[in-house]
Amino acid sequence: MRLYRKEGNTIQILCFPNERVEKGDYLQVEDPKKEKALLIQVIDVQFANIPGIMEELLRDSTNNSDDINGRDLDPLDVASQITLIQDARLLLCKIRGTIQNGKLSVSSDWLPSRSKSITKKLPTQTLATLLKINEKMPIYVGETKEFSPLKVDVTALDGKLNIVTGKKGTGKSHFSKLLVLSLIDYGAPIVVLDLNGEYTHLGYTSNGKESEHYAKIHVLTPASNFKVMLSQIKLRVMINILIHALNLPGTSAQEFRRIWRFLREHTKLSLHELGEAIRNRQCNHHVKDALFSRYYTLINSGFFTDNPDDAITLEDCFEKIQTGGVLIINLRDTSFVDRQIVVEYLLGKLVEMLSCWKIKAVFLFAEEAHLYLRETYWNDIVTRMRHFGVFTTFVTNQPDTIRENIYRQADNIFLFNFTNEHDLETVSRAAKVDSETVKSIARDLPPQHCLLLGMAVKDFPIVVKVRALDVQTMGQTRLFFT
Repeated sequence: MRLYRKEGNTIQILCFPNERVEKGDYLQVEDPKKEKALLIQVIDVQFANIPGIMEELLRDSTNNSDDINGRDLDPLDVASQITLIQDARLLLCKIRGTIQNGKLSVSSDWLPSRSKSITKKLPTQTLATLLKINEKMPIYVGETKEFSPLKVDVTALDGKLNIVTGKKGTGKSHFSKLLVLSLIDYGAPIVVLDLNGEYTHLGYTSNGKESEHYAKIHVLTPASNFKVMLSQIKLRVMINILIHALNLPGTSAQEFRRIWRFLREHTKLSLHELGEAIRNRQCNHHVKDALFSRYYTLINSGFFTDNPDDAITLEDCFEKIQTGGVLIINLRDTSFVDRQIVVEYLLGKLVEMLSCWKIKAVFLFAEEAHLYLRETYWNDIVTRMRHFGVFTTFVTNQPDTIRENIYRQADNIFLFNFTNEHDLETVSRAAKVDSETVKSIARDLPPQHCLLLGMAVKDFPIVVKVRALDVQTMGQTRLFFT
């Protein structure tokens, strides 16, 4: 391989067919005189555009025609050299940094010699050692192209905003389950908003037996084993449910506040007493109708109860996962409105518990969050709730449902295959990497292969084949022809 040219942050390398280089590979261009090397990453492989190459290919096609009889004479073996030149590759690479004295820095304010430099592949494991990405608390995420294990530090997820995205069937949910189980091993409390019931069997192995994580995984299904009493809820949380999930008008919300405070003062806060208070309230009949409508929606959701034996508290649930565990909120059979009620309650309660230091922090995994999170919650989760201690991982196959400012603030992006140009354009707006790298590498990623971007890999994009998990697969498409 030979250094050819440089344009901006792009380096072009000439490569011959016997030198096997693929997209995503790292190369180092060593300069013996300066005793340092330029670290570059291949983002595209093309044929070298050599003057006269089209004429030569046409001549070869003519000579190989069946209509021409004769014998080729090549005593100087020139043909093999010409073939080698015809198949020469041009590697388009992005400059990532400089290696000097065994240390890696992001500076790239120099150029190696074009005539004297030596270009060779840098194994991903060597790069990981230079980056020191698995020093303290490693998570084994998978294998590199050289079949060496790749580990990232769990602290790169702590206090961070993460996005797992890729098209359907590429392994997003599998990777998020890997992160969840790894966080459990390090004693982290986790909440998963499970839209399709894909995490409900996370505590079982592939053959249906209880796994080592079984006791630390708790599935909560609204209206089944997840019900709450009104006396457990603060007024602010209930008002958020009524306004944002049930669209209660402002005037009616003011009246509801008066009713709630009255019942709270007289220690009669229950579903039954709330209904009686609305019925006996002397107020505008439109306001009363609006309150009754929302009241019956709350009852029909099945999420609220007056029976203490049926109710649970999030405080008790978090006691079970204080030293590592996961609460899976199973929203699979929950209607759209009831789903929003549960999520409004859950997030409001989490902020309440975190602000009182009842829990230190929580890792929140949100599958297809656009289907239950209201628009204003996007920025709220990223900014305010992040400071309280809610560290969110969004998992989606529709990247355009996540706002651009979320991508720009994301600390880590775990990117699977996308072929749609619009999807690639959306993800490429992330601040952690240049758009050319995302668009070129992500388009050709095989299934179960992930492009790691962000703090987990110290902002050096790395392709990894995600390791398999011995867990019971859920959420797969039901088939008729098996």
